[in-house]
Amino acid sequence: MPGDNGRGAEKDVVIIGAGAAGIAAARRLQAIRPDLSILLLEAGDRLGGRAWSVGLPEAGDIALDLGCGWLHGARTNAWTAIAGEVGLAVDHTPAPWNGGRRLQRDDAETHAARAAIGDYFERLESHEGDDTDLAEMLEPGNSWNGQIRAIGTYITGAELERSSVLDYNRYDPGPGPDWRVRQGYGTLICRYGRPVATRLGVEVTRVNHRHAGRIDIQTNQGGLSARAVLVTVSTNVLAAGKIVFDPPLPEKIEAAARLPLGLADKLFLRLANQQALPADTHMLGSISRGATGTYQLRPLGAAVVEAYFAGDLAHDLEREGKEAAFAFAGDELAAAFGADIRKELSVAAMSAWAAAPHIGGSYSYAEPGASDLRSRLAAPHDQRIFFAGEACSRSRYSTAHGAYETGVAAADLLDGSFSRKA
Repeated sequence: MPGDNGRGAEKDVVIIGAGAAGIAAARRLQAIRPDLSILLLEAGDRLGGRAWSVGLPEAGDIALDLGCGWLHGARTNAWTAIAGEVGLAVDHTPAPWNGGRRLQRDDAETHAARAAIGDYFERLESHEGDDTDLAEMLEPGNSWNGQIRAIGTYITGAELERSSVLDYNRYDPGPGPDWRVRQGYGTLICRYGRPVATRLGVEVTRVNHRHAGRIDIQTNQGGLSARAVLVTVSTNVLAAGKIVFDPPLPEKIEAAARLPLGLADKLFLRLANQQALPADTHMLGSISRGATGTYQLRPLGAAVVEAYFAGDLAHDLEREGKEAAFAFAGDELAAAFGADIRKELSVAAMSAWAAAPHIGGSYSYAEPGASDLRSRLAAPHDQRIFFAGEACSRSRYSTAHGAYETGVAAADLLDGSFSRKA
């Protein structure tokens, strides 16, 4: 698998979306309800959703993640244990924010920047009163606001003016540190999904729940019916109305629209001479402006550079293409290592999550005043249509383990609904 040749058949449960949440829900139902027929539908051509690992000759036996890459809150992250169960290796090299190696000067300017950033996040965490946007917590005229904006944009995938302080303060990925899967986070999630009956390339266009006894599902490859449906597609897909609910579910569409996906794209650069850069070292492209990349030099020792762009900068570079992204990254790396470093670099791979037709972005953020809508999005409708995905998580949104947890929770609710009807 994946594979399921049935056409037009009735299933007990149809799950829409084969990302972390959909796969987690399917595996949970397989474990607790082996009597149910379960089918996973995926509009794309692979399992994993926003988790996607690629292999490159330059990286040897290490896979590189074009989507989620860090096991955040790794000690209690469910995917950490699953990695061992499916035969993958978890690497414990510290992340830059967990004490890993950073390329930065130890001077008065660096200490001033660090203090300003710390003060900003303390203001966020101590904020009381009405919800507001993250930009409201900036000190007007602070010379380090550019670097603060860059960091905030990496966190949410959007500019500070768009993102909720309350939602930021609810974020809790669990106890660290953060680790990586050597063969790739995307490889892990894909491998975990293999035992699930799946149809790839199936785009759901309509969910008709007018009938009491069944839900009719229309797709680009025909129709089928189910007793229950679990929707795990991204908020951008829901908000765009790509799946029509009949009767409509306006409260879900509104919640999705106010929990949009931010954007973070990755550019992997080949490094001809791996000795030209230090291994597993992090650097920020610019310490003064918000539109800058963040760089992991030789992640896991591979002969590559992982460049990470977020927010409006990511949108601009994605539209302009690989050459523009390469030129931007080359300029920032040359400023740190000299102009000759460009001769060592070439484009290996680049993500384009905003343009991904069945996804439309990277991870959700809440607009000011919208954080509580995560619970509204997650709530079942009529105990027959269920919802899961990272955007449904109150505290672990934007993470693959948050998606996993919402998938398992939805599966348990679905099981309870079936048990009451039995």
